[in-house]
Amino acid sequence: MDVRRGLLRALRNTGIIVIYQTPDLRVRWAQNIPEGWAQGDVAGRTDGEFLPPLASERALELKRAVLASGVQETMEFRDSVAEGARWYDMWIDADHDDDGVIQGIVTTIVEVTERKNREQTLRTLLREVSHRSKNLLAIIQAIATQTGRYSSGIETFLERFRGRLQSLASSQDLVTSSNWRGAMLSELVDGQVNRFLTDSGNEVRFDGNDVYLNPNAALHIGLALHELVVNSLSHGALSKPNGRVILTSQIEKTNGEAAPSLILQWCEETDAREMREERRFGSVALERVVPLSLDGKAQLSVGDKRLDYRLVVPAANFES
Repeated sequence: MDVRRGLLRALRNTGIIVIYQTPDLRVRWAQNIPEGWAQGDVAGRTDGEFLPPLASERALELKRAVLASGVQETMEFRDSVAEGARWYDMWIDADHDDDGVIQGIVTTIVEVTERKNREQTLRTLLREVSHRSKNLLAIIQAIATQTGRYSSGIETFLERFRGRLQSLASSQDLVTSSNWRGAMLSELVDGQVNRFLTDSGNEVRFDGNDVYLNPNAALHIGLALHELVVNSLSHGALSKPNGRVILTSQIEKTNGEAAPSLILQWCEETDAREMREERRFGSVALERVVPLSLDGKAQLSVGDKRLDYRLVVPAANFES
């Protein structure tokens, strides 16, 4: 077996396309030509007769430059005619004889579709991470601003701000573990409540529809749950031995809307005069920040012996 035949046989196993053209840029021989390119037989043809139009124009331009200079040229092209569209890298080299005279052009083409798809997927993921990171930073900035506004001093600010960051982190862990799809409502409730009530004898009982919240809803409803739990631990049902809170979840249509909303209701016995007298970030978050972020509605009712919080979450924020 001579060297040329051995190399050609080895080349067949690689899938790499190799084309040899004479100085008039007609194909003398070729190996591993895709079937879709002139039915796999390109002998005697020029680039314009088998390559995609835009690719052939650029390839002919570069091959003429290589014939003139002898310097290698490279390009990439997309074959949109082929099924599924394929991407290729192309190297163009001059074939010199022993005296340095150019005898022809050697073109090597490698399919890089999988690499291009990976690059596209990576770019999409990076854009998504950037978008979500900016959203999360905006939430943190808003929490820091509002916490500072309703804090009497640095120690109070740090205590409240740390708690709210931990709440976000807990919700974010659920979202991240689902590959950014969101979180189940029951998991969110467990994550926000169990951080405070482990072995305390107190309980937040969750009843009703368990839905899948999108990432934005998971973060903001998690924040609302945090504020409700902290408030209850301060002067509500959870501040007392064997305290009980009822959290219900229902899916129903409201105000003639086409799609049903999620209705979350938090009910507890409490002595919340302090909450009525002083407008703190907790109430601002429950009544304004959370519902506005979800394009929903909220109502916080505080009596001498009872606290009720009702949050309407539109259908765009969850899957039942």
